[in-house]
Amino acid sequence: MGAAKKRTKVELVLMILVTASIVRQFFLGNYHNMFLGVLTLILFMVPKLIEKKLGVSIPAGLQAVILIFIFSAEILGEIHAFYVKISIWDTMLHTTNGFLMAAIGFAMIDIFNRSERFSIKMSPYFVAFVAFCFSMTVGVLWEFFEFGMDWFFQTDMQKDWILPAISSVKLNPDGANVPVKVAVDSLVVNGQEWNLGGYLDVGIVDTMKDLMVNFIGAVVFSVVGVLYLKQRGRGKLAASLIPQVREEEE
Repeated sequence: MGAAKKRTKVELVLMILVTASIVRQFFLGNYHNMFLGVLTLILFMVPKLIEKKLGVSIPAGLQAVILIFIFSAEILGEIHAFYVKISIWDTMLHTTNGFLMAAIGFAMIDIFNRSERFSIKMSPYFVAFVAFCFSMTVGVLWEFFEFGMDWFFQTDMQKDWILPAISSVKLNPDGANVPVKVAVDSLVVNGQEWNLGGYLDVGIVDTMKDLMVNFIGAVVFSVVGVLYLKQRGRGKLAASLIPQVREEEE
């Protein structure tokens, strides 16, 4: 009962903040941000949808992480431009996303593993590995989505990076397969000089960074998952982060 109260308080506080943001954006006449606020409220229903569809109970700790992640991505990241103002904001969220997606993948495979309808029982390490693979797959699909939005709609979901140097075999005057490194201080684009302090990389560094931190988040949860399965029923930290199969479903 205590856990449920904590979970309700977190959800209530975040919903109040989102609603206040929607009202503020309305008076500012920013209807795009209003839509993001409404979308956030809809996404807040994801944990309950997961519980209903998968027949699991999401612990208070994990639900709080999910709700704070959604709030941080949409309200703080998009509406309040934390992605631009705080350089590591995107990195933190992609790390958290890797963690959360591994949790969802873990819950799904654990349900099958504990069901009497399946004769094959998987080891804790295999369950964790499947959860890791699920998280990485979702991470890759999200990067496809970001690329598609930037390519077809000219958004900037893949944030650009400034690289102080280029290392490429294309710059080798002899045509040999040996990269030549050239420092880049400024660029001339359409006759206009850009003093950016380097080359403007469009997307690739951001994509690889996102996948790497997604990998870290997935690995961390996979380790937590293995420890939980090997000592099921013990350990408060793991129990607060692992979706539980409902008693009536077992």
